[in-house]
Amino acid sequence: MKKTDEAEPMNGDAKNGGSAGTTGDAPAKTGSPADSPAKSGSPASSPAGSAAKTGGSAGKRFSRDRLLLAVAGPVLALVVAVLLTSGVLLASGKSPFEPYQLMLEYAGNADIQVLIVNQASSYYLAALAVAIGFRMNLFNIGVDGQYRVAAMAAALVGANVDLPGPLSIALIVIVAMLVGAFWAGIAGILKTTRGVSEVVSTIMLNAIATSLIAYLILPEQFGVQPKGSNNLTTGDLPESSWFPGLHVSDVAGDIYGFVFVAIGCGVAYSLVLGRTRFGFDLRATGASESAAAASGVDAKRMVLTSMLISGAVAGLAGMPVLLGDSHTYSLNFQTGIGFTGITIALLGRNNAVGIAFGALLIAFLDKASQTLDYNGYEKEIATIMQGLIVISVVVSYETVRRYALRRQQRKVGEELAAAARTTTTREEVPA
Repeated sequence: MKKTDEAEPMNGDAKNGGSAGTTGDAPAKTGSPADSPAKSGSPASSPAGSAAKTGGSAGKRFSRDRLLLAVAGPVLALVVAVLLTSGVLLASGKSPFEPYQLMLEYAGNADIQVLIVNQASSYYLAALAVAIGFRMNLFNIGVDGQYRVAAMAAALVGANVDLPGPLSIALIVIVAMLVGAFWAGIAGILKTTRGVSEVVSTIMLNAIATSLIAYLILPEQFGVQPKGSNNLTTGDLPESSWFPGLHVSDVAGDIYGFVFVAIGCGVAYSLVLGRTRFGFDLRATGASESAAAASGVDAKRMVLTSMLISGAVAGLAGMPVLLGDSHTYSLNFQTGIGFTGITIALLGRNNAVGIAFGALLIAFLDKASQTLDYNGYEKEIATIMQGLIVISVVVSYETVRRYALRRQQRKVGEELAAAARTTTTREEVPA
């Protein structure tokens, strides 16, 4: 019974992140129907034994099928996106294959590889923030505003508070997380107290964040305008506040030290959501608030907590660039990372490892596409491919989900039929 109970919340993952939970739960669900004939038979041991043998022999097959179905969605999405992009190139009179070759050759340079890894760290953190909401059945579309407000606030504090290096870095990171959590918490409070959709509230908060940053960064407020420049900044962080990176070479530069923090966040995400009671309650609430409430979980508190955690992780998305490269927040600070994180979370199926591959892929398209301008191709080809990936992800995941459901139903039917035949055979044998 315990295994059956634990299988239910996993269905919430399918709702939150496409079909990840559906394909992953097939082995758990096929086991329960197979047990029922065993219990109904008078000997009980024989059908149960046959079911156990069936389950034991199929264990490896189930794990293999589970892996294949998990990989099928993103692989199918990428293949479709590449084919559609090639069709666009062909229709415009360009080679449908040369752009990919050019990007792969360009990405072979060490400096471009470092840029890809560094960019992927910000994408990864933003996607984790989105994925936390997805696992709770929340669509936190405001990650972009949360990360920009958090980065600006952290840069202001870091530039104006004089502390020893490690303490200054810790203060900047904590401020970023708190501000990001606060900005996301507004949407969480509106949802739990007034029933306002988090999609609507976070979109509005993105617009408010843009206006608030534009106001606070003015020279009359907290901004600084460098001499001879039209740019506005929050002031430079002291060198003691710079996060140390991993030096690759004089040509390639440094890998942001915050890349390893991002990896740690991915590990924590997997452990907390997959191995703790809190993660179970979160996924259960995302699957069904009423069912979670019946089991003693405060659904509203889980919604608010999830939004706060999602915002805190979103606040970290700007730290790799702030602490590893720009050392200030300015009008040139990258925007759109939060929306890119949605694409990556969908592509990675809310899985920490899958999100990592998705972040690297999108970062590759961003950085490697720069060579297309110099070879007669528009670099917007990469943007087209990213958009097609989003569409393809939705379609391919639904296709894989339906296939997995039919496959699961067929397996259950086969096991029930096998158990029934075993029971009938034993009843026909004279005592």
